[in-house]
Amino acid sequence: MKFKTFDIIPHDTKFDFVGKRRIAVALSLIANVAVISWAVFHGLNFGVDFAGGTEMEVQLDPGIPPVEIRKAIDEQGFADVSVQTYGPQGMVPVTDASGNPVKDPSGAIQQVLRQSYLVRVGRTGVMSREDATRVIEAVKAKLPVSDSSFNPDAGDNINFQFSGTPPTTTAVQQAVEGAGVKVREVREQPGLAAGTRAFVVIPQGIQEKVEPVLAAKFHTEKPVVRVEHVGPAVGRELRNQGFKAMLYAMALIVLYVGLRFDFRFSPGVIIALIHDAVITLGYFAFTGREFNLVSITVILTVIGYSVNDTVVVYDRIRENQGRYKGKRLGDLVNVSINEVLGRTFLTSFATALSLIGLLIYGVGTIFDFSAAMLFGIISGTYSTWFIAAPMTIWLEERAARRAGQNPKPLQQEQVAGSVAASK
Repeated sequence: MKFKTFDIIPHDTKFDFVGKRRIAVALSLIANVAVISWAVFHGLNFGVDFAGGTEMEVQLDPGIPPVEIRKAIDEQGFADVSVQTYGPQGMVPVTDASGNPVKDPSGAIQQVLRQSYLVRVGRTGVMSREDATRVIEAVKAKLPVSDSSFNPDAGDNINFQFSGTPPTTTAVQQAVEGAGVKVREVREQPGLAAGTRAFVVIPQGIQEKVEPVLAAKFHTEKPVVRVEHVGPAVGRELRNQGFKAMLYAMALIVLYVGLRFDFRFSPGVIIALIHDAVITLGYFAFTGREFNLVSITVILTVIGYSVNDTVVVYDRIRENQGRYKGKRLGDLVNVSINEVLGRTFLTSFATALSLIGLLIYGVGTIFDFSAAMLFGIISGTYSTWFIAAPMTIWLEERAARRAGQNPKPLQQEQVAGSVAASK
């Protein structure tokens, strides 16, 4: 059986990847230094996952400048407020005061054009520790409280423990509101000790303070559609664990490459992986897009994708070592990269096509994931050709010079001759 073929990259390519490695490494160094410098001096736009605070998705009329929304929230006493558009405009159902869809006389649900905005506030609640103490004392004066607690990092929630016959949720709510604090919800749950009951009091917080202001100023009913809270301690832990995951992944990949091929190839792999991770990070650094747990997922995916292409090249180098005995490592690397050039390009091109579709139709985190992945795929393909294996040659030459062998640099004629001999 003869298969039909369609070659974007010809099979007999003779591009001198090894000879261009110094130019490629210089360009990579410039790009990496630029990304790291920008991230250090300008900082990353950490999302609620890492920075902690409250994140709200707000839907308002199209055309409202984010600065106007930020100004309205700043006037309520909140600091560290950021607002950015979130996806394209879209039609959303009109709801009544109870949240039910409003229908027209024909029975169809009414819809209105809205723009989503992502609002982040560097706080998880509006209640201070002094306010919580005042509420706790007021509840103790009316109800038999055995224990109580309040953690400002976890939001405005106040926890009460009752032993014996517990009060009703209505009684707890009335006691809290008697201290001048409006309650959104009271949750009853088992206590920490046997024979006790616990109540979690959730006062009206940031959403209840921000939503009426936005609704009145921009004439929109119930503009807040989603709220997330993450304490600063939890955010720091998530951020640290995310970066540790990247380091562990790189370490295991280096170990795998060393055991699968040769530990001489491991330094080239780690340099290429760091290069790809930094370039992908550059998307979030230069665009100011939110850096969160999804961003860590993107970088880990790019690392896995990049090492897959690199392993293919290394495997071909190992095969060619048996076919062309006596060839210098640089010649083998050039021959091997050219032999799998079409495969690497087509694999990356096919993956990029799916990402372009997500870029066109995706919004929010889907758009960021796709855009960052596209950056990473381009970087991973580039590093496979110019960084991973060519860096191994540089390390071999450096080791030889230290040993006093003073190896001669590869000449263009040698490289081209080796490629031609392999065809």
